[in-house]
Amino acid sequence: MKVGIDIVEVKRIDKLVKNKRFLERVYTPQEVKYCISKKNAGQHFAVRFATKEAVWKAFNDKSITHKDIGVMNLPSGKPQAVIKGKRKKNIDISLSHTSDYAVAVAVVK
Repeated sequence: MKVGIDIVEVKRIDKLVKNKRFLERVYTPQEVKYCISKKNAGQHFAVRFATKEAVWKAFNDKSITHKDIGVMNLPSGKPQAVIKGKRKKNIDISLSHTSDYAVAVAVVK
């Protein structure tokens, strides 16, 4: 089992996502659509960024980029990690955010 964790400041990510190039380099089109549909989009972008970092740290695989790692929500609302567009059942993630911070934990079984 491998574990990864990350915490980010929401205001830092909120500034970065104003740059279209950053959005295209880091987030999937589905993630961008999901986040901008939310009232506090910065928090949702930040928690997805933290998730990408946590999953990347758990995998420790330099061939996987941030854009390869995504977050989708199951019909129940539970977040699920995807790698290169494919849902990965061997990865458990837990996300949380406030107006100031976003944190994510990834466990690869």
